[in-house]
Amino acid sequence: MDDQEKRAGLLSGGQVTRRDVLKAGVIGAAGLTVLPTILAACGGSSATAAPAPITLGSNYSDPVPKKAMADMAAAFTAKTGTPVTINTVDHGTFQDTITNYLGGKPEDVFTWFSGFRMRFFAAQGFAVPIDDVWSTLTSNFSDAFKVGSTGNDGHQYFVPIYNYPWAVFYRKSLFADKSYTIPVTLDDFKALCTKMTADGLIPIAFGDKDGWEAMGTFDIINLRMNGYQFHVDLMAGKQKWTDPKVLAVFNAWKDLMPFHQTGAAGRIWQDAATALVQKKAGMYLLGMFVSQQFKAVDDATLADLDFFPFPNFGTAFDAEKALDAPIDGFMLAAKSAGGAAGAEQTSAKAFVGFLGTGAAQDIYVKADPSNVAAAKDANTSNYNALQQKAVQLISSAQKITQFMDRDTNPGFAGPNGMQNFILQFIGNPSQDLSALLTQIQAFWDGLPA
Repeated sequence: MDDQEKRAGLLSGGQVTRRDVLKAGVIGAAGLTVLPTILAACGGSSATAAPAPITLGSNYSDPVPKKAMADMAAAFTAKTGTPVTINTVDHGTFQDTITNYLGGKPEDVFTWFSGFRMRFFAAQGFAVPIDDVWSTLTSNFSDAFKVGSTGNDGHQYFVPIYNYPWAVFYRKSLFADKSYTIPVTLDDFKALCTKMTADGLIPIAFGDKDGWEAMGTFDIINLRMNGYQFHVDLMAGKQKWTDPKVLAVFNAWKDLMPFHQTGAAGRIWQDAATALVQKKAGMYLLGMFVSQQFKAVDDATLADLDFFPFPNFGTAFDAEKALDAPIDGFMLAAKSAGGAAGAEQTSAKAFVGFLGTGAAQDIYVKADPSNVAAAKDANTSNYNALQQKAVQLISSAQKITQFMDRDTNPGFAGPNGMQNFILQFIGNPSQDLSALLTQIQAFWDGLPA
């Protein structure tokens, strides 16, 4: 979504802590060493030359990540003197219009996702290869992160900043008060949902107004029922949506729909999370960013949040412990000023190189603790219980997916594609599902080659 190994100092063999950073009055030991290396590798030989300003196109539009991004950019400016202008666009709008954005006049650096959709835009010529940046960062990331940053041509195009798991979130105090136990199997899960309904609770909070949230439910059911390889092949068009295996997934989802919060098509995920915060709902399948809504209340409410993996389905694929654990990060836009050779590209590469250090990611995660840093030299000593558990869950997964809208063709995932088809399903789970799947396959077949 990718293991999070026990962190070790990248350069000196020791931990680079935020205390060390603040005492030194700089961004951090890693930042001091890596940035000049990148500048030199990119042709920046003069320490006194005025750096070219950088623009950053960001989809970090929610208040917490927006502040975290601004904090990181400010730290880079303070260290290098390079101005960074951030253009923030609503997350959904950014994602739905990304192709037009990259083909027009994009910012120098843009926020994006690892995996299929990174490779897709790299193959279209919309991104700048950054192998020279990666030559300074390779030892700071696991092989899984490097693979997720590499295009079809073998070049690196992406610098990871963090990842996070999708899981079933709940409030510990509610489970304790009601004597609920963590479900392990699908039957356990359904029994718990039935008990919550009897207790006057919404078993599963649910919102899909932005069109992407419910994709996570399809992903995890398909992974549990049909396994990782079938899932990624389906996302890539190597399997058919009309396959009986896919119909089985939608039927299993249909059986769970009565336990979901109604009116999902008109509800953003934050409002669905509010039902969990207020103990009106018992559970919520979402990414760990749901914790932002708990932290906004107070630290005690955040400390009451916990999660468990989506239950097993009793198939051979349970052992994979697969889950969505998306990797977020940064790319250089080929059609921007920073995409061209010269000072602009030097500054842009220095910026993404900085973002790949633990020093930078410590700054981000401090402001937004709903994620876990990707860099090995990030300081994890201050991670809260939720972050520590997230590291364990991701590490235990034998198979990691990036999330449906990141693992497939952008045109297929968008508002006219799976966003629309899943909303159709949510609106009427009892419809002719075979006919719906035929429509989905026809839509895929009609996409430009």
